[in-house]
Amino acid sequence: MYLTCFSVSDLSYSSSSETFFSLYLLHFPVTLKPGECKLPVLKEDLLPFDYDSVWKAMEECHKLGLAKQIGVSNFSCKKLEKLLSIAEIPPAVNQVEMNPLWQQQKLREFCKEKGIHITAYSPLGYSPLGAKGSFWGTNRVMECEVLHEIAKAKGKTLAQICLRWVHEQGVSVLVKSFKIERMKENLDIFDWSLSVEELDKIRQIPQKKGFPGLEFISPDGPYKSPEEFWDEEI
Repeated sequence: MYLTCFSVSDLSYSSSSETFFSLYLLHFPVTLKPGECKLPVLKEDLLPFDYDSVWKAMEECHKLGLAKQIGVSNFSCKKLEKLLSIAEIPPAVNQVEMNPLWQQQKLREFCKEKGIHITAYSPLGYSPLGAKGSFWGTNRVMECEVLHEIAKAKGKTLAQICLRWVHEQGVSVLVKSFKIERMKENLDIFDWSLSVEELDKIRQIPQKKGFPGLEFISPDGPYKSPEEFWDEEI
């Protein structure tokens, strides 16, 4: 979700209704100039992320009952550390890209230590809009030979191997399909498991992040490179 920092009086008025979010997330560690949010964002609208005021507004949403839980998305270990240093209410969730080709080992260990649950998006890979594939399935993941070998040996689809792997990391997963057959397939991952040998093969797959965050990179903005945006965790 995208957040505009409202005053407490605005939030109090809104809380008079029975509408609330079970989980309200900051979608990116990005601040834009006030106005209508459109994608792609204009580079000249990018501002340094205001941790204090943004998270205080999120905490007010929780205190007023507008959100049962509050969290973040696309936050690195460094950004989470900074957020935790000023937070009265810590984020419950960090939603990030995660799949066998981008396993997020460092981030998973950090979040486990801090009591932050991870939700994985793009469990089947990521590609920019307009490129071949979709957010949920790119050639790089779907053509991974190691995953194909494991899928064939177990009599499962490659997608099921990816989803099962994410599930076995103690992470919740976001997956999308409009086809009934694939919905059923996505749910058929709970009565079997990956072997120690299979997990070891997946662990050795070369890692490469799919989503670089180029929308938020600008020579005149707060983030000059993907490495800076992700705090070298890329």
